[in-house]
Amino acid sequence: MDGKLIRRILYIEDDASMIDLVSLILNRKGFQVLGANGGIEGLEYVKKEKPDLILLDLMMPDLDGWDLYQQLKADSTTKSIPVIVITAKSQSIDRTLGLYVAKVDDYLTKPFHPDELIASIEKVFSK
Repeated sequence: MDGKLIRRILYIEDDASMIDLVSLILNRKGFQVLGANGGIEGLEYVKKEKPDLILLDLMMPDLDGWDLYQQLKADSTTKSIPVIVITAKSQSIDRTLGLYVAKVDDYLTKPFHPDELIASIEKVFSK
C-alpha cells in the first residue's frame, strides 16, 4: 500500500447479487465495501461502522430507503456521512426529489455502468 487512506463504503441493498457486483467493481478501485442486507441491518451497520460513504437502495422490504435516509440525517453521529442513492426508480421526478429535496449526494439508476458508479463516488469524495 502507498499509505493512501482506504475509504470504507457501505452498500445497503436487499439484493445480495447487487452487493457482490458493486463490491467487485469497487474493490478493484481500492475501496473497502461492506454489504448490509436491507434497511434494518444497514442502519445498525452505519451506527456501528461509521463508513465514509453509504450507497443506498430505496426499495427494500424491511425498511424503505427514504425512511432510513431520514433517520441517518436526523442523527448527529451519522448525518454528515454522504449518501448516494442507487435505485430502479428512474423517473425524473424521483431523481429531482432525491437530489434537490432530500439532498442526497448523488442519484444513480439501475442498471448503471461501472464507470458511472466510480465517477459518482469520486465526485462525492472530492467535495
